[in-house]
Amino acid sequence: MGSDGLLGSFEEQVLLSVARDRGDAYGMRVRRDIEARTGRDVSIGAVYSTLDRLEKKGLVSSALRDGADGRGRAQRFFRIEPAGAEALRTSLAHHRSMWEGLDPDALLDGGGGR
Repeated sequence: MGSDGLLGSFEEQVLLSVARDRGDAYGMRVRRDIEARTGRDVSIGAVYSTLDRLEKKGLVSSALRDGADGRGRAQRFFRIEPAGAEALRTSLAHHRSMWEGLDPDALLDGGGGR
C-alpha cells in the first residue's frame, strides 16, 4: 500500500487472488491466477514478497498446512483478513469513481466521455 493507504496495482491483484481462493491461496496458485487473468508474467518472488508485505500490514494471514503440491511438504496458505477486504472495497470504489462518466470505447478517439 502506498503512503496514502491505497493498494498498489500488484498488491490489489495479489489480494484479489487470495480473496478468490477463500483460504486456499498459496504462492504458486496466486501466481498462476494473476498470469491467467492478466496475461502478465509474474515471478514467484514478487508474489511472496507482496504476500509478506500484505501480511505485515494485517491484510492477509497465513498458516502452514500439508501441501497441495502432492509431495507432502508443508505450504503456507493465505486468507484475506477483514482489513484486506475493506482495502479491496475502497479500491473498487476509487476505480468506479475514476471511471465514472468515461466511455471505454471512446478513449482512443480522445472523447473519453467529456
